[in-house]
Amino acid sequence: MQDRPENIAAFNAANPLKHLTPAQFMALGGNAVVYVRPITGAALSKFMSAAQELDPDTTFQLVVSADGSPLMVADTTEAVNEWLADRNYGVVALH
Repeated sequence: MQDRPENIAAFNAANPLKHLTPAQFMALGGNAVVYVRPITGAALSKFMSAAQELDPDTTFQLVVSADGSPLMVADTTEAVNEWLADRNYGVVALH
């Protein structure tokens, strides 16, 4: 699907979950869902202060809540697994 305005509008209209209020999202269990995805140091440095120097070629693991809020960054999957073991998330999806 190309990112033409008419396609995006049709997609958003056909997906009522795009229009949930924060309270409705939480009622569906949005606070129990996190996503783990790899991110390069170069991409991650765009989100961090300029004082933070990261190797642009290093791959980090970024954990975000279902609403997109960042929760944790780690340099290994083991660190992510350890951190998640101490939390009560119902679903963890890998991207």
